[in-house]
Amino acid sequence: MGILASAVFCIAVRGVVMERGKSFILLIVLNGFLVMSVMAYPAVFWEDFRITWADDHIKQTSALDGNAIQLRLDQISGSGFASKKKYLFGRISMKIKLVPGDSAGTVTAFYMNSDTDNVRDEVDFEFLGNRSGQPYTVQTNIFAHGKGDREQRVNLWFDPSAQFHTYSILWNHYHIVFSVDDIPIRVYKNNEAKGILYPKSQPMGIYSTLWNADNWATRGGLEKIDWSKAPFNAYYKEFDIEACSIPGGVSCPSNTTNWWEGLKYRSLSPVQARNYRWVRLNHMVYDYCTDKSRYPVPPPECLDGI
Repeated sequence: MGILASAVFCIAVRGVVMERGKSFILLIVLNGFLVMSVMAYPAVFWEDFRITWADDHIKQTSALDGNAIQLRLDQISGSGFASKKKYLFGRISMKIKLVPGDSAGTVTAFYMNSDTDNVRDEVDFEFLGNRSGQPYTVQTNIFAHGKGDREQRVNLWFDPSAQFHTYSILWNHYHIVFSVDDIPIRVYKNNEAKGILYPKSQPMGIYSTLWNADNWATRGGLEKIDWSKAPFNAYYKEFDIEACSIPGGVSCPSNTTNWWEGLKYRSLSPVQARNYRWVRLNHMVYDYCTDKSRYPVPPPECLDGI
């Protein structure tokens, strides 16, 4: 054990310490001070999340592929939940089964938010409901120090309401990667050296909501919610948090030995890059970088390529 035996006190819970994909909480105390707190485990919903909106519209159900959390939207209310802690860098994922059938006007969201008002950082998945038979569109957006308006939209190449699919956010010092079933659909690079803002100093909570957005979500608001189809339900399960929890150890976010800061996670692999190009060429339906009506001159981050 050497130095660890004499200077560091380590507690591991729910699995094996410092092995990706296992379940654990790692605490390191040095000279009486907590210097690192890394969470990496399949989150237990009621331990790690709290209801933020309409607790009578959220329930746990075992009817669909094991235990899942159901969010409901009806004419009375939408619903939502959030993590009890905030995180600064890491990987967050969850499996989601979206609203089936005629879901036009609804939005199911999975996002991270610093909750700091006009200087907030935010990383968004927003799943835009559709008329029956039309593809589901996922919109991603990124806010850095209050500056957003970086929307991209991708039509999903499968029916996301037929079964659960995994949606994840990898966030490190080099880039933010949005993935669907481990296929990257968006990459936002850290270009601070070029004067472009990048989320790096504000911890963010994990949120999900199901709500009425028929003023904009489907065909720019032309398609309204058909309330005769209500209630609308979305399902969540297998929440996975591998990240630096805040409050926690002060050194965790800057620790270069965190697996998500490793060399293989600083850029896409050749396979990931090929899949990413396939998504952009075949399934991207909107990119703010090419919207000349909004940006006659492309924003600077767009000039760095994909």
